[in-house]
Amino acid sequence: MTSNTGGASSRLNYADKVMLAPMVRIGTLPARLLALDYGADVVYCEELIDHSMLQCQRVENELLDTIDFIKEQAHHPVFRTCAKERDRVVFQMGTADPERALKVAKLVENDVAGIDVNMGCPKEYSTKGGMGAALLSNPEKIKQILTTLVNGVSIPVTCKIRILPKLEDTLSLVQLIESTGVAAVAVHGRYKEERPRHPVHADVIKAISQAVSIPVIANGGSGVINRYEDLQRFREDTGASSVMVARAAQWNFSIFRPEGMLPVDDVIRDYLRYAVDYDNVALNSKYVLQQILQAEQQSPRGQKLLATQALREMCALWDMADYYDEVQVRRQAKQEELERKKGLSRYEPRLVDGIYTMHVEYIRKEYPSAVSPKTILLNWSRTEYLPQPTYETVKQGSDTKFNSVVTVGDKRYASSFWHKAKKLAEQAAASVCLRTLGLHDGKL
Repeated sequence: MTSNTGGASSRLNYADKVMLAPMVRIGTLPARLLALDYGADVVYCEELIDHSMLQCQRVENELLDTIDFIKEQAHHPVFRTCAKERDRVVFQMGTADPERALKVAKLVENDVAGIDVNMGCPKEYSTKGGMGAALLSNPEKIKQILTTLVNGVSIPVTCKIRILPKLEDTLSLVQLIESTGVAAVAVHGRYKEERPRHPVHADVIKAISQAVSIPVIANGGSGVINRYEDLQRFREDTGASSVMVARAAQWNFSIFRPEGMLPVDDVIRDYLRYAVDYDNVALNSKYVLQQILQAEQQSPRGQKLLATQALREMCALWDMADYYDEVQVRRQAKQEELERKKGLSRYEPRLVDGIYTMHVEYIRKEYPSAVSPKTILLNWSRTEYLPQPTYETVKQGSDTKFNSVVTVGDKRYASSFWHKAKKLAEQAAASVCLRTLGLHDGKL
């Protein structure tokens, strides 16, 4: 199978490829980049729901060199991508509405290589809104969604389906899908009632491959895929143009390496580098590592991983704490340089209406489990024989956003950032006070 190494302007070709399948909680940026490094030709993001994406703004993150799609006041993006995957990442959405689908596709169109619609997920979170496998019984809606997307965006459009109980119905459906002008169709070779323990219906995928002229992407073969050579064998068994793999990849992303798979510890270290480089959410990183460990979750190290809360703690388990620290130092220096160029500094307080103010957002994961700015400030006040800090918190209109002012001695301090919770706003105010006083606020 060949690798697509074209530039961002080349149109994604779905033929003769090995692909990372869309996987909820797995297919975030670090996993996608790692799969590409190991040899995947195309990578899909996890299914992202149209309603959620339509609440996002596109933000160019200069600090991480990423494009983030993030909700207002959110700590983490709903979708993050970067130039390294630009011409090989497919954005998969969950939708049941043509117009919403098009709005989402237009939002991400210039930052991804293709758009895919999930029409096969049998899980309730997908089907309850008429999305995923619920669409299989509504071919007219499928036609509307795909036709709207094909006519509305400049990049390739595809969909991912499951097979129907009757072969003739399945063939009729994929021929309808082909008629909309999609670039390819991915087929999970199981009925919507079946689960991974059930054998994949390779014969049905083969019949589909013979019934249409567009590339068919075979999916569902992880039960028979244990090494790179098995990807080619599964492609041949199904007669498909390309192969998409999910579980076999989440267990070991190096399944894509023609040279052979790597030890799990090597894969984890490679994953953690990307997780650190792109500031991946700790909880998400932890989940991915647990899937890689599989049965080893019960080992002493697996139990230590279970107890971790911060990304640095995970790095320490694989002797990468120094790498984490080095990246944080470089990132801090880059942040200060960016702010200097813009004439800004979040570390220099401004006196606003008698209150020392900085734009500081408090993010819990950036602090050790037993450390917080409020605790540090309280202890410092006691050593200085000052009264206990007092907090005044206000709520912003009808929104659930809070801002707090802390009084220490005869001075007042606040952050200009509005937080989603009262306790977060108080921590931010304490952080501003500590920074103004030249004290460390405990941040890792």
